[in-house]
Amino acid sequence: MNNFKEYKKFWSNKKVFVTGHTGFKGTWLCIILNMLKANIHGYALKPEKNSFFMKSNVSKFLKANIFADINNFKLLKKEIRKIKPSILIHLAAQPLVIDSFRYPKKTFETNIIGTLNVLEAARSINSLRSIIIVTTDKVYKIKKTLRGYNENDQLWGIDPYSASKVGAEIVTHSYIKSFFYNKKLNHKVATVRAGNVLGGGDASKDRIIPDIYRAIKYKRNLILRNPDHVRPWQHVIDPLMGYLKLAKIQYSNNKKLDYQWNFGPNKENFKKVIDVVNFIKKRNKFKYKIKKNLDIKETKVLKLNNINAKKKLGWRPVWDFKNTLIKVEEWQNLLDKGIKPKEICEEQIFEYLKSE
Repeated sequence: MNNFKEYKKFWSNKKVFVTGHTGFKGTWLCIILNMLKANIHGYALKPEKNSFFMKSNVSKFLKANIFADINNFKLLKKEIRKIKPSILIHLAAQPLVIDSFRYPKKTFETNIIGTLNVLEAARSINSLRSIIIVTTDKVYKIKKTLRGYNENDQLWGIDPYSASKVGAEIVTHSYIKSFFYNKKLNHKVATVRAGNVLGGGDASKDRIIPDIYRAIKYKRNLILRNPDHVRPWQHVIDPLMGYLKLAKIQYSNNKKLDYQWNFGPNKENFKKVIDVVNFIKKRNKFKYKIKKNLDIKETKVLKLNNINAKKKLGWRPVWDFKNTLIKVEEWQNLLDKGIKPKEICEEQIFEYLKSE
């Protein structure tokens, strides 16, 4: 509980502008910030009626709930100017690899131009003291290595999603060096890269956990594209608390900070897709079949090195692979019993902070 009080002491009444607040990670972030008594202002596309965001009634505790496209620069700049936030967390994105093949133009526009719009709008906001740009673990150039990728490894993207996120990284670095260096936001702007996040409320297509629970619910076969692919699995709370820790340090300190950070799990969480399936299959009844899509090239092995964030920020992952999947299952079970999504999230966040 001391950790909670410490976080609340800083975040209480802070004006936080969150793009992409209606998405999976955005909804969890808003619930955390609300528990910490922050003043949350959201900007994102309007969600579906049965979305995690809507079911959690997040809009009820937001100071601003703006439904708009991140590519609408004029409106975005107007809203940021009007709100005058002190912290900006940019989550808005087209976040799905499969959809990036279906809608490449939309993916590049949203992930690159959307990030450009955020940074350009932020240039004229004197109140800002911290900017977090969320990208992905998929920005690294693939190479045969037993260690996880660290922040200084070469960036590269082949599929449209990865390439668009590399573009977001390059745009951000350009703005840092061209417009924020030796200015008020010097060392207060950074990109952050997490692993494959899991948690209750995710209903996205072509993601392993939502697909598994849909297979269980509707008693149909789970389709596995790449069962042997390795990913850095982690609970969604882990990187979100890393983002908040970094934002606080950026806001409070004037010392030099890095421009990019990995908030991935420990190496024990580097598991194959089939390991996720088998863990849940022991506790639930469902069948699966393997159906590879040869037209879609996905990275076989992804690992992140989180040493930098541990040493320099004092952050660490809390829930391991087993606990992460148990928490996802717990969330789903409580939802099935009629417990409200927001209440389940809050209870898990409290439990997480006790273990931090």
